[in-house]
Amino acid sequence: MSAGLWASFPLLFLMATVLRAAPVRFEVQRDIQYSQVEGMSLLMDASVPVDNKPVPAVVIVHGGGWVRGNRRIDVAPLFDPLTEAGFAWFSISYRLVTDVTKFGLGIDDVESAIRFIRAHAGEFHINADKLALVGESAGGQLAAMAALRLPPNTVKGVVALYTPTDLVSLLRDSNYVPAQIRNSVQGTPWESLILAGLSQLSPIENVRRDMPPFLFIHGTADPLVPFSQSTAMCDRMKQAGAHCDLYPVEGAGHGIRWWSSAPRYEAYKRRMTDWLHSVLDDGSGS
Repeated sequence: MSAGLWASFPLLFLMATVLRAAPVRFEVQRDIQYSQVEGMSLLMDASVPVDNKPVPAVVIVHGGGWVRGNRRIDVAPLFDPLTEAGFAWFSISYRLVTDVTKFGLGIDDVESAIRFIRAHAGEFHINADKLALVGESAGGQLAAMAALRLPPNTVKGVVALYTPTDLVSLLRDSNYVPAQIRNSVQGTPWESLILAGLSQLSPIENVRRDMPPFLFIHGTADPLVPFSQSTAMCDRMKQAGAHCDLYPVEGAGHGIRWWSSAPRYEAYKRRMTDWLHSVLDDGSGS
């Protein structure tokens, strides 16, 4: 090898290393229709790689007490951390509850979004075998139930932020459940039937050994969804032989947008992305 080539070798090696380590470039796509049901177009926004190298992906489900919420506003604090960590993400809208008979339809919509994303993985430049769910508040319940209903390994993990896991106890003990739902249940002849339905829609009542791993992130001072909702669910999962982790946000209330006002609460973002990497890299969680 000539002296000139030898001299250029360290530079070539450095360039190759930089190229390998170059961050993935993402672009945001808006208003993608993933399903149409009851005459309604269900839409999502996505942040996907510009190049063809597939990356892991996260489906984000916003909260809002099942009756309201916005896929762009309510979960906005999650977008940058996920992108910076190298994840594609899809933030979805779903059918909101207009009366108690509509409760639970959002789970079907989350499942539809997952199937659509997996079917179009090549177009989105994502790895369909490295897909996780992140749900906040009511969206966490929808995400958890979708993960529990889907065949094993469809999603590799679920991040559940201050998630209602026991709807029956929540209905009885918390003001989180919207008044129109509470009033349509309590004191009615079909109260016991509705409570049985809520039990079926409670993640804690659907735990199984082969469910995906969960990371519960919950403010210890949450006045709406008690911190015990996450601890009880994680305990039930461990009893069943499933895997879960719990990250308490000390002194925090309800909502990641509220957490953004205090830097001391922001560490959950790094915990979330580290956990997602551990789950999507080796499928086991940390």
